[in-house]
Amino acid sequence: RRLPRNIKCRVEIALAPCSSPNTYFTNYPTMVSFRKSKSKKKAAAEVAKEEAPEKASAAEPKSDEKVDDGPTKEEKPKPSPAPAPSKPPTLDDIPDLLKTMTEEKGEKSAAATKRIYELCDVGHKQNRVPMVCSGKWDVLTPLAKCLTQESGDGRHLACLALNNLSIPTENKRVMALGPASKEVIGGLCKVIAEDKQESYLCCICLMNLSFLEASITTILQHSPVDDGASPVPPLDNPNSLIRVLEKLLTNSPSAPKSGSGKSEGVRWACGLIKNLAKSEENAALFGKTEIPRCVVENIRNTTAPPSRWTSNSLEDFSLFVILNLAQWPVSKEALINAGAVDVIKPIMSEGDLQGLKATMACAFLDARWADFPEGGAPASKSVSELMTNIVEKKGKDGQYAYGVFKLYTATKAYRDLAVSAMESGSSSTKALATPSSVALCLQVVSDLVLAAVDDAEGGSKYVPDAMSAEYAVGAIEAMLPAILDEADPPRVSIQSEKAAGEVAQMLLTYSDIAGTSAAAKASAKKSADEIKAAGGSARPILEISHDLWTQYRKREGQPLDQFISQEKGIEVDESGPLDFLPCVNSSGETSCIIL
Repeated sequence: RRLPRNIKCRVEIALAPCSSPNTYFTNYPTMVSFRKSKSKKKAAAEVAKEEAPEKASAAEPKSDEKVDDGPTKEEKPKPSPAPAPSKPPTLDDIPDLLKTMTEEKGEKSAAATKRIYELCDVGHKQNRVPMVCSGKWDVLTPLAKCLTQESGDGRHLACLALNNLSIPTENKRVMALGPASKEVIGGLCKVIAEDKQESYLCCICLMNLSFLEASITTILQHSPVDDGASPVPPLDNPNSLIRVLEKLLTNSPSAPKSGSGKSEGVRWACGLIKNLAKSEENAALFGKTEIPRCVVENIRNTTAPPSRWTSNSLEDFSLFVILNLAQWPVSKEALINAGAVDVIKPIMSEGDLQGLKATMACAFLDARWADFPEGGAPASKSVSELMTNIVEKKGKDGQYAYGVFKLYTATKAYRDLAVSAMESGSSSTKALATPSSVALCLQVVSDLVLAAVDDAEGGSKYVPDAMSAEYAVGAIEAMLPAILDEADPPRVSIQSEKAAGEVAQMLLTYSDIAGTSAAAKASAKKSADEIKAAGGSARPILEISHDLWTQYRKREGQPLDQFISQEKGIEVDESGPLDFLPCVNSSGETSCIIL
């Protein structure tokens, strides 16, 4: 008797209402786990809400799965007698189960695999980390070998077990970078390449692992060769993961039936690519494939309006891929050639998460300033708000959680918006150079300076990376025409002079930090010179921006004299210019003989 495939999976998404009726977005990046049900329907993904990274340095998401046993379609009763109840498996049964999995075949092996799955299902989440990280057993290699079975039951159950084991952060590192990583990634890739019905489950498992950013380069570099053969670069190997994903996307029908195996495979493959495209090294590989064109076509061919796109939909994933690839010079050209700007430009007016993603992508892809709706005001507001939320370590209700976007992505988008505005005319930068936005750019740069200067006191709860500071300096330079706009009518202002001196000194200090790129040094020095030279007249935006920046430093307990020029002049009195001589006192009397 064949083992009945009594596994059903349902998508469980944590929803938060948006302003649009009947429209919802998940607050967090998702990972997927699976549960057992009574339906024989083909398994689908159960999404577990993923929390943001605990620390910026780790950048590793955690899972906080929420399970709700909703109504399911019951099976019709069968005439066959019900099997006798079996004892639930325990962790102590793992050695015997692994032995059966590896030494037996067919139903016995599948039954043992099913017991392994039951040990890590939704009802036994506490077992997932011990099963992988305790060092007592190697469950990964036998499960990976089950992926190569011709029997659908064993392969299917192995996919479900690997998915559940891939959720805890501790397990991700072991599965993606540990001793069994080659077998795990290779087995999942092989199922996708052979276009098995579990292909989409394998894409979900790889996507779960790719939430560990330290693993994304290793995952995409997977390029299997025969034993003893020389390594082959991924782009030259048709069996590499990147070529397998490319084949999956290019062979998909232009409008696959929603919910079909093919559409699910493409959808979750795009979710995997979204995560893998976060690194520049991976983006360089993607830029040399057909994948950029495919994700642009996914957006072009959709019939659903952006306001109806749900989190983790094919359109949502595809737009994320476009955004992540657009920010890297090594891959943006492929998107431009695919006509990405014209396809995503209309989405900018949505004003929600999809509008924010489209706005930043258009900025990266060198869209004209005239392409941004309403004179660029919504673009300026949404990206500036994103930068603020990131440095304050928070998300935006109903749209995104902290950790979804990186600070270097937001600051680069703002820099590119400022450059686009400047190129269209200096007056256009006024939409971007609001005092709060300028102060935020100053904050990003000065926080990096404080972190880099050894003798500096104080600090920030968010230490920016070098790229973010460089983009913030570039944004300041592009916005200078608006920042230094004179008051009307012109007047002298001591406050503007003080602000100009302190901001200029901070930029000069930044330019001297080791590791600052040549372009960033030149931009900082040029901006410092222009700001210092403009200090004699009242500059309202500069004054207010400086005041907001100073208030931030007070709240953070940072030293307020860190960027005040320490140059001292020569004090003079009625004694005249000879007073600097050590033999002249303040009364003018001297004991020196001047020859």
